[in-house]
Amino acid sequence: MPRRIVLTGFHAIEERIRGTTASSGAEGLRLVYASPAGPRVREILAEARRAGIAASASDRRELDSLVASLPEALRDHRGLVLVAEGASAGTDLDSFLRALGARPARVVLLDSITDPYNAGAIIRSCDQFGVSLVVASRHKSVGDLCANETVSRASAGAAAWVPVCTAGNLVQAAEKLKDAGFWLYGADSAGEPVRGVAFSERSALVLGSEGRGISRLLAEQCDALCAVPTCGRLDSLNVSVAAGILLYEMTQPGGYGVRR
Repeated sequence: MPRRIVLTGFHAIEERIRGTTASSGAEGLRLVYASPAGPRVREILAEARRAGIAASASDRRELDSLVASLPEALRDHRGLVLVAEGASAGTDLDSFLRALGARPARVVLLDSITDPYNAGAIIRSCDQFGVSLVVASRHKSVGDLCANETVSRASAGAAAWVPVCTAGNLVQAAEKLKDAGFWLYGADSAGEPVRGVAFSERSALVLGSEGRGISRLLAEQCDALCAVPTCGRLDSLNVSVAAGILLYEMTQPGGYGVRR
């Protein structure tokens, strides 16, 4: 359901403004800044004006009030807050697949990722490696990626660019992807080393929860399990680190081929 979100952090705010400029969707956005404004804030305000986003000067007490409901780590507004009224709930998988047509694509499925910082870091990697859509489970997870301020800030603004959707049942979402010609690759430390995996032009990377990994029913939907070879004393990588490495390997044209 659309709701109001409050963003802090210069990177997150800047990318949200740039995304608005690209989509011509300034409605519902407003900036509140403390006066007098510093040079970085003035630069952001100038970009907001070009995007048609309203801005108003206030005092730090109002800004403190706006961020009071945020997690403590996000309350350091540094004199600038972006308020989004009626924040979008993102896209949906059916609409994405209809618009995709027959084109190649990469999708990421987040299975019960509960740490918003991990989710944000994954979305940042998705932006860097050309992921077309991120699908997150609605239950036992970080929740609505579009309206999570911590995810947006942890992604360094990438959440403004990467399409996301929430699915009530990830197994059904996986089945829809497979019906549309996607091959599913589960990230699992017991899987085949990623350099030996032949990825499809339509690939979906499944990332499991920080503690338990991919759920059994979703793992059964995977066409292959892939792993990042390691030599450390710990049993696995952090999920966001593994995501970045796997997505990088998925973009490489040589060495292990592309399944068609």
